[in-house]
Amino acid sequence: MVKHISRGFFSVLLVTSMVACGSDSGKKSADINSDANMKQGTPEQLYNNGIDAIKTKHYKLATKQFETLQENFPYSGYAPNAQLMQGYAYYLQNKYPDAVKQLETFLQLHPNSPDAPYAFYLRALCYYERISDVTRDQQSTLEALTALNDVVNRFPGTSYARDAQLKIDLCRDHLAGKEMLVGRFYEQQKNYEAAITRFQRVILDYQTTNHVAEALHRSVEVYLKLGLTDQARKTASILGYNYPNSVWYRYTYNDLKKYKLTSNQTEKPTAHRPGFFSRTWNSFTSLF
Repeated sequence: MVKHISRGFFSVLLVTSMVACGSDSGKKSADINSDANMKQGTPEQLYNNGIDAIKTKHYKLATKQFETLQENFPYSGYAPNAQLMQGYAYYLQNKYPDAVKQLETFLQLHPNSPDAPYAFYLRALCYYERISDVTRDQQSTLEALTALNDVVNRFPGTSYARDAQLKIDLCRDHLAGKEMLVGRFYEQQKNYEAAITRFQRVILDYQTTNHVAEALHRSVEVYLKLGLTDQARKTASILGYNYPNSVWYRYTYNDLKKYKLTSNQTEKPTAHRPGFFSRTWNSFTSLF
């Protein structure tokens, strides 16, 4: 998805570069008269060299061509596109901090450019690509979430916003996974208060993620270990109501059964019937 959109933009930019060529004609002759600039090439030549280098996957060469263009022809009509394409070339080399710096320069100088939506989107991708697994620090995930939200808020209804929203959901799921990892560790260490805090954060702050059912189940586990049977039953009711067919619901049912907290009328959950409790999701907040 990422590369598909990037390549689509790349094709559009090739067309817009022709427009830049026309707007640059008045300045081109003055640049060509300079011997130093002639050694480097004209803005058009440098820009096309950079584009050709990207096409052939010579990304370092592309970066150099776009950089040279900006240094020698800062007022050329090709300069804005060169700034953006240099950021794209850095992105293709996985040099994400350099790409972000270049893209932010472009946005500062050309905030109203028709290519601004893509610049914001590509900037967000640079953060997104740096997300590490849940066992490591999640600062990059938070930065990606902020940048992706920026795309959605600034450019609603665009293809960039739609793709950004999908990645926002993945970021939130990732952050919830980190909370679960820490919560399980605390539970294993019998630091139940800290564990419950982590599980509650998933339940309340990441309700649309895939980790909520487990967070509810783990909360029941902790409450049972602490002897807080009333809280365990109430939390289990929410799990049963919202995730009646989940494996975590079955685990919770079995745990309650071990503690003799199910009534004689209570039946084992099945895939064809809602949970054995009938509480609403919002009632969870009343537990705390």
